[in-house]
Amino acid sequence: MDNRNKFLYLKEEDMIKAGVLDVANCVRVIDETFRLVGEGDYLMGGPRENEHGMMIWLPDSPRTERMPVTGPDRRFMSLIAYLGGRFHVFGNKWYGSNVENRSKNLPRSIHTVTLNDPDTSEPLSIMSGNLISAMRTGAVPGVAAKYLAHENSKVVGIIGTGVINRSSLLSICETQKQLEKVKIFDLNMGRAESFKREISEQLADMDIEVCSSLEDCIVGSDIINIATSGVVKPEIRTEWLKEGVLLTLTGAAKLSEDCYINSKIVADNWNMHEAWLQDGKEHPKGVNSVVDWAPTGELLLLYNEGKIRKESISNLGDIALTGNSPRTGDKDKVIFVTGGLAVEDVAWAYEVYQNALNNEIGQTLSLWDRPHWV
Repeated sequence: MDNRNKFLYLKEEDMIKAGVLDVANCVRVIDETFRLVGEGDYLMGGPRENEHGMMIWLPDSPRTERMPVTGPDRRFMSLIAYLGGRFHVFGNKWYGSNVENRSKNLPRSIHTVTLNDPDTSEPLSIMSGNLISAMRTGAVPGVAAKYLAHENSKVVGIIGTGVINRSSLLSICETQKQLEKVKIFDLNMGRAESFKREISEQLADMDIEVCSSLEDCIVGSDIINIATSGVVKPEIRTEWLKEGVLLTLTGAAKLSEDCYINSKIVADNWNMHEAWLQDGKEHPKGVNSVVDWAPTGELLLLYNEGKIRKESISNLGDIALTGNSPRTGDKDKVIFVTGGLAVEDVAWAYEVYQNALNNEIGQTLSLWDRPHWV
């Protein structure tokens, strides 16, 4: 019996060969994932089975000479999940994040994904995770737009021009074939112009405009996706949002209390956001400890104060499963909030892993030739 524990190692170049950048397939897989979430055929971490992940909370000041301290997008986190259906696999995304990485010519976050057999727990694959994470994150606004955008949407506004909004825009355009125009805004105009040049190659038939202000980008847009990072959150005034708009918060933004209360709110999985709230309640700094980094921080505060009830928040998994939109008319404003589900990483990683197996991509490694202890 060959009991060597073999697994597939996939570096980033292998991931690309195996189709990790295939936008259409990623959107399809993430759509399928949300239907499984709607069915309840998934598990995530913690006793509530819905934790985003386990995060190391960095201190405000060092306790020892070399201990790292908190800062913008500074964290280490492990996202674990089981996904059922045809996937039937466990997985983990482990990553660290630091805005200062960019000054070292490194990605802000560096990810590794592991897939494991659900019965024996043996690793099936260890892979570079940055493109997995970016593509699955971007696919979510595309799936959200499929179910939540107004059918006559023509203009999409993009706030922030990092890698997440690149995949988000392509995914939204994948499910919204009727779109005619893209409006782009970034605090760094040079990055916005560069984003336009790059994305124009893939959206050759689209009218693409770089806006000089946040307001110009938002006013008149039917679908708006925000994917920014750092301390400063874009502040969205309610009067800028047109009737029927879909606002997807892939990153955090500042919205008025009335904007939340008077809009239809849809979450990727509200149970996960409630788990964040519970983490905040258990933190020495209280609920406010999650506001700075959780993309739904402001909404969680309103929820905690009883100004927004759970019954008024829909879940995308339920909508994907049933096809029932929360829209009651053409004028409804919909706010979609997403924090990132570990099952999304597992789903897209598994799909790419299967492609790699079928096409003999990657390197086969083993944990042992024979286990020393059994």
